[in-house]
Amino acid sequence: MRGSVIGAGSFGTALANVLAVNCDEVRLWGREPSTVEAINTLHENPTYLKGIPLSERVRATTDLEEALAGSEMVVLATPSHATREVLARAKSFLPRSVPLVTVSKGIENGTLLTMTELLEDCLPEEFHPYVAVLSGPSFAKELARRMPTVVTIASHWDKVAQRCQKALQTDTFRSYTSTDVVGVQYGGALKNVIAIAAGMADGLGMGHNARAAIITRGLAEITRLAVRKGANPLTLSGLSGMGDLVLTCTGELSRNRHVGMELGKGRKLPDILAEMKEVAEGVKTAKSARDLSLKTGVELPICEQVYLIAYEGKNAKMAVVDLMTRQPKSELSGV
Repeated sequence: MRGSVIGAGSFGTALANVLAVNCDEVRLWGREPSTVEAINTLHENPTYLKGIPLSERVRATTDLEEALAGSEMVVLATPSHATREVLARAKSFLPRSVPLVTVSKGIENGTLLTMTELLEDCLPEEFHPYVAVLSGPSFAKELARRMPTVVTIASHWDKVAQRCQKALQTDTFRSYTSTDVVGVQYGGALKNVIAIAAGMADGLGMGHNARAAIITRGLAEITRLAVRKGANPLTLSGLSGMGDLVLTCTGELSRNRHVGMELGKGRKLPDILAEMKEVAEGVKTAKSARDLSLKTGVELPICEQVYLIAYEGKNAKMAVVDLMTRQPKSELSGV
């Protein structure tokens, strides 16, 4: 079996290493020739996963046609804001009748499309039944080091999710299948926004009570919007909902939590992002979340405050005051 991974960032590289367990060859596409050369000569990705060995079955390339030729499973691991552009370049080389699995956790600005909706928007209808999404609590460094990781793979067609599940199953990587494509994606995307809020609380020194409140009420926000968009609420209590939310809000490896912590310390967003090698998806998703809130009428108070801090320069301490002094409500019926 040959697999393909489009995107040689930390998660794409780590997942290529997982896929290599069950594949004879995995082709990993990356933009940067220096990163590609290092993967092929050193068998590691020194830019994103320095010091972590990669399987010799992983071969990198900057050529999309080469990366996709003969593939029996394609993983799309580009940042959400770059996915449309990369798909436009890759479309003519994509193999037919094979799973196309997105692992990007974002909602496109402007269109407000999830990643599977974006794939369907970009690709001919014959590809649509093979679209799937992988999401769940999974830091790339731990995944690459073959530390135990459990995720969800969702597709509208059960057989596609099961094919992905089989290809990725190892003694340290386990996946569960789902048909709730909407719930899995909203959980994966919006938890990044909540993680920025949790990081801000940590940066402000607000303690464990505040963090627990943000996680719990953040999950309520995610669930409200996901259910409005057609998700099963039980999905949001699973791996791609609560599981991923807790990891991203508390883990030291979380890029979104890091952004929030620095904002809480009073730093400016452009300065924070300029220092980061990788994308913190929650920054762009905060804008999409606010737009979705306005479009659907679903209140997202925490996401709204993250947007105001990130895009309109609101003071983080004032955002906390505004959240705490909102109109009292019942926990189960109110927002």
